Formats: sequence, structure tokens, C-alpha cells
Amino acid sequence: MSMMDPIADMLTRIRNANHVYKEKVDIPYSKLKMEIARILSEEGFIRNYKVVEEKGRPAWIRISLKYGEKREKVITTINRVSRSGRRVYSGKARIPKVIGGLGIAILSTSKGILTDQQARRQGVGGEVLCLVH
Repeated sequence: MSMMDPIADMLTRIRNANHVYKEKVDIPYSKLKMEIARILSEEGFIRNYKVVEEKGRPAWIRISLKYGEKREKVITTINRVSRSGRRVYSGKARIPKVIGGLGIAILSTSKGILTDQQARRQGVGGEVLCLVH
């Protein structure tokens, strides 16, 4: 299943690691997953991420998870929306708002991987990859 949907695999790895308060989680490298990690970092859901190379080529994305001072989880839910069996697209006028703007939707658009806010600002719709809050 995991290799059928690499994005769902990535989100599951993050969800599981977050659940047991792991510091870091490794995810097989892809450009799309890098972009998702970049957005999670920019939006403050993870501490940071870096590419771990093996034999001179990118092999893993190492994500450092983030928790509050009292060990409260920064990511409470992270869910895949669009799946290979059921793609979910959203026109620019219908981009979902996550918990009134407290969470984010990550979309794959013609202008790259964007958050719901960025997509609205740039006036583009796209495939809704996942919701995070």
C-alpha cells in the first residue's frame, strides 16, 4: 500500500512518529515530498527538514518534529485528501479553509505546491493533497 501512494505513506510516517513523540522521522525522497516538507516547515508545523544523501544522491528527507513546551503536539491531525482512487480537485473559489484558517490545506497547483492561502492569493485551484492542523 505504501508505495502505491507515497504521499499517504509520508503523512502516515509523520502521524505515527508524532503520536509517540519522536524527534525525527525519515521519509523516502521525492521532489513532491520535499515541497510538502518545505510547506510544513514554513507554516510552523515541523522544526525543520533536510535531505540525507546516500552514494551522492538524495535518499531520505529527515523531518524534525515539533512539540510545544508542555509536549503538546503541534500537528494534531494530518490527513490525505486526494487519493489515487479518488482525486479531489478544488477550483480557486472553492479551496477549503481548515478550522477557520488555523490549519492548512496543501495543494498541488499549476504554480507548484502551495498552501490554501497562497493558492487563494495567486488565484489558482488545484489538487487538494492533504489537510494539516
